[in-house]
Amino acid sequence: MQPDSAPYQVGELLTVERLEAVAHGRARVTGPTPATLARTEAGRRVLERHLAEAGTVYGVTTGFGDSCETPVAGALTRDLPRNLVRFHGCGVGSLFGRVEARAILTARLASLAAGYSAVRPSLFTSLMSLLERDIVPAIPTLGSVGASGDLTPLSYVAAVLAGEREVLSDSGTMPARLVLEDSGLVPFELEPKESLSLMNGTSAMAGLAGLALPRALRLARWSAALSAAASDVMRGQPGHFDARLFAAKPHPGQARVAEWMRSDLEFDRPRALPRARLQDRYSLRCAPHVIGVLLDLFPTLLSMVEVELNSASDNPLADGESDAILHGGHFYGGHVCAAMDTLKTQIANLIDLMDRQLLLLCQPAENGGLPANLVGASAEVRAAHHGFKAMQITTSALAAEAAKLTMPASVFSRSTESHNQDKVSMGTIAARDALAILDLGETTAAIVTLAIAQAVDLRDGECHLRARALRDSVRAVSPFVSADRALDTDIGAVVELWRSGRLDAGAVEIAAFRR
Repeated sequence: MQPDSAPYQVGELLTVERLEAVAHGRARVTGPTPATLARTEAGRRVLERHLAEAGTVYGVTTGFGDSCETPVAGALTRDLPRNLVRFHGCGVGSLFGRVEARAILTARLASLAAGYSAVRPSLFTSLMSLLERDIVPAIPTLGSVGASGDLTPLSYVAAVLAGEREVLSDSGTMPARLVLEDSGLVPFELEPKESLSLMNGTSAMAGLAGLALPRALRLARWSAALSAAASDVMRGQPGHFDARLFAAKPHPGQARVAEWMRSDLEFDRPRALPRARLQDRYSLRCAPHVIGVLLDLFPTLLSMVEVELNSASDNPLADGESDAILHGGHFYGGHVCAAMDTLKTQIANLIDLMDRQLLLLCQPAENGGLPANLVGASAEVRAAHHGFKAMQITTSALAAEAAKLTMPASVFSRSTESHNQDKVSMGTIAARDALAILDLGETTAAIVTLAIAQAVDLRDGECHLRARALRDSVRAVSPFVSADRALDTDIGAVVELWRSGRLDAGAVEIAAFRR
């Protein structure tokens, strides 16, 4: 991977933009900052003093979880860190992809950099080496309840550092010890508290959430572009997006979507095109109101996730300023869970909106005179062709899949681990659901984009800025549908076009939504 973004220095604020850049290999990780080193060393000294004075420290001189009343002394304190990693090696399901696993690694680095985790600074170097060499732990997707943090998924990070378990490879997975040796790295010897510091935190869910938010914002812009283009090709009423309307109900996100749509429709340069209806169906007229909810929530969701990314989320914490070991519950991922439960509902609403818009596009009674199902065949053979009819079935299926995943994960808290973890966040499940719904949303948007491109060509290009730009982008990978054909590869090609940044749906900057 060739970085093309500014590096992230461990100890600096980890924004979701930086997280995404590191996860995709577009940015290197450097550091840590001098302040991070100083706080980390002070925290380690606090732990060492407490141990020298025979103090009781959870997970260092005691067992874990419900076994916190079991004392551990002498040589056994050296076995404890290794055993914590090993007995949590019970993750199941498919593996996180390379991007997701790198995001998890980066999130854990940022949390440890808060300086309260009582680790040695050499742990930063070892984690950074994994990212620098793209040695990515093979982390199962299932097995975390989100408190005590992401113990099981993060155990795979700790295990790989120690030369155990497996890492991702082009052909599947490979033993971590062999890959470390080939890279000239020595397995990290985990000392007291260090495996707990690595594992007992919210960095799996926070890393995934940090990937979800930028994708969600970009999808909102894509949905706005599609809404404008759908209004355009169906000869809808651009007046529905007049700035005066949105001054009367001034939700900022809603107004921003209307502004995007006015720009996409070249609102200040109106054309004398026939209009199909006095008032358009709600999926066109109310598009700013649907998409705008996500934009108005976004600053809060962004703040919640970025606070989590940059916070100490393990237990106990070592405070160098007060020379204290602080036992608490920062491993609870409730904020991330709430953010992702909220986000996935909003994305599902975008999918539902786009599904409704495709239905309108395919109906002659609604689409301003376009052919039924956007059939592009010539008149003499048109009756034998069905165009985008089945594409409606696919988007409806995707909308149903998304709706099914919107059930809030947090309400499924289960008492587990001998009733020690008797209230848990389920934040990692919510973050995985959000990413799954985003996949569905991007696929739905790709299908509607194909339909828009078809409609623009059926209108002989007599459309405004955004509709033509979408058509031009699509035609690089998918020709006009002049006769019925399988469109599954076309859908996949447009999704890839989007994810590679080659689909022109308008720009949006996360920084504009940061408080």
